[in-house]
Amino acid sequence: MYRPAHFRVDDAGTLDEFVHRHPLGALVAMTPEGLVGNHIPMMLTRDAEQGARLRGHIARGNDLWRTAPKDTRVLVMFGGADGYVTPSWYPTKRETGQVVPTWNYSVVHAHGPIRFFDGRDELHALVSLLTNRHEQPRAEPWAVTDAPEPYIDAMLRAIIGFEILVERLEGKFKASQNREAKDRDGVAAGMAADGIGQTAREELVRTP
Repeated sequence: MYRPAHFRVDDAGTLDEFVHRHPLGALVAMTPEGLVGNHIPMMLTRDAEQGARLRGHIARGNDLWRTAPKDTRVLVMFGGADGYVTPSWYPTKRETGQVVPTWNYSVVHAHGPIRFFDGRDELHALVSLLTNRHEQPRAEPWAVTDAPEPYIDAMLRAIIGFEILVERLEGKFKASQNREAKDRDGVAAGMAADGIGQTAREELVRTP
């Protein structure tokens, strides 16, 4: 990924938090049939012993687990907020006219080998972990144990789990950091006027 210095992000904590907020990743792998892409929610964990890992699952009917060679290195792309930036939002436009449109966005890429698994206990632990992660903020969180065990067993037989050992995690937050403060303020105000929410604006307009 092309990452000019203005937009490059390498801090592990910042990248981990971004994936936590945007867990739907585009998993791209090279197979004998060519490049294959799948959009899958994943969970990133990190510990001193095993480093960073991404985990998720695909349908058993998805041929990826059959066709991807063992330890295939994959790319996973996580995308955040994005939006068009009109030069009309820049005070600099009125002063010099030397401005052009652009597009602001935030992305994180993960690289590493993928391992597939279908053991019942490992799959059960995985779906429980993923479920607890996404249900945790709810007033009445649903749990895997809320469903009948035979039903869960049938659902587990229909999926294949995977784990990616993350060898490289890199971020690019293109958010007007290369513009003067007055232009960044203009972009933030313009996006607010266009109805873009505060959370998205905080991703799309950042200080250097």
